[in-house]
Amino acid sequence: MNTLARQLYSLFMMLGQPLLRRKLARRGLHEPGYLEAVEERFGHYIQPGETASELVWLHAVSLGETRTAAMLLKALRAQHPGLRILLTHGTATGRAEGRTLLQHGDVQVWQPWDSPAVVARFFAHFKPRLGLLMETEIWPNLVVQAQARAMPLLLVNGRLSEKSLKNALRLALLSRPAYGALTAVFAQTAADAARFSQLGATVSGVFGNLKFDARPSVSQQAQGKAWRRAVAQPVLMFASSRDGEEELFLKQISVVVQQERVHAAIDSVAYAGSKNVRFLIVPRHPQRFDEAEALIKQHGLSVSRRSGWDGSPADNDEAMQADVWLGDTLGEMARYFGLSDVALLGGSFAPLGGQNLIEAAACGCPVVMGPHTFNFTEAAEMAQAEGAALRSADMAEAVHAGLELISNPPTLAAAVAAGLAFSARNQGATARTVGALRGCL
Repeated sequence: MNTLARQLYSLFMMLGQPLLRRKLARRGLHEPGYLEAVEERFGHYIQPGETASELVWLHAVSLGETRTAAMLLKALRAQHPGLRILLTHGTATGRAEGRTLLQHGDVQVWQPWDSPAVVARFFAHFKPRLGLLMETEIWPNLVVQAQARAMPLLLVNGRLSEKSLKNALRLALLSRPAYGALTAVFAQTAADAARFSQLGATVSGVFGNLKFDARPSVSQQAQGKAWRRAVAQPVLMFASSRDGEEELFLKQISVVVQQERVHAAIDSVAYAGSKNVRFLIVPRHPQRFDEAEALIKQHGLSVSRRSGWDGSPADNDEAMQADVWLGDTLGEMARYFGLSDVALLGGSFAPLGGQNLIEAAACGCPVVMGPHTFNFTEAAEMAQAEGAALRSADMAEAVHAGLELISNPPTLAAAVAAGLAFSARNQGATARTVGALRGCL
């Protein structure tokens, strides 16, 4: 893989290190986690160097991949007691979640910047005996140096969208050798496997999506459902919303809220303290919570933040008077899905590829998707075919579909049941993956 393309790429990555430092400094102003142990990203560590090749390297770039990795790690530890893990991440939320997975002897550091010298220091310091990359993370210098050290490197729970394939093919001189140097790929679907094969990867199995094996918190779901009963009004959630999408959602619900205000003015007795439907927005990224609140207010709507509630929103006067609820907490999606009757899928109303709908299905919360689900094409198509999700052309159609679903209890109940069945039918990827890894460990 010692090609001109990789040499040019390596030069670009070396020259980009000062830009990365500035980017981390700026982002750290709002997310202090990015200021932690910055030198780790450049191959400088305070952790003692390893003298033996004992560590299994597990890379989970962000929060979602880290939560998926947690299930795999739990299953691996059950079969291999004493397993030592080198856990790496690219985002602050992933790193924070990863801390909860660490046991005695494990090590956690930032993902090394993909320049030759940094990657060489990473491998020389930690000497991992096996590498497991979660889902999509392929870095040319990491792959080529793993191959040079005869360290098996596998892509686990691998997914590759059609858009990502097209981008990779445009850089085929760089991407084909990188994918071809992987020891094996465990793909989520046959379609993913076919796309990986086009890039020269060795696909050793199609095992399904590990995310289907995640069991949402039972206690959170129960509390969310209890809150829903106490509120005694339907809740339409915009789940994992992304930048630019809240504006679309707020334009649509402003019409609904205004209609309710007109009704309230006509009949203050009938509408006092009452609303036909509650609206909940849960942004995907925590650094955007304040921005989302400001957007809500710009639309002339009142807002109540989940972080300000003491228990159920039904027990909070501000929450019950607010036009919109803002889910400004992390790690509570199961609670939010329990509270909600229907969820609109964030990331699917702008060309961002959509967020994952699997947790919503597992919680029995029907989903309305926008037109952009290319990151999870197969899961979205299966959910739609099985009645666990609806497809809409735009936000106006999605809000209308969500409200229609809420107003039709038999149809809503059928969608809930379909989501639960869809989730249950697609479990088992963890066991298949652990079985395939048995020979490597």
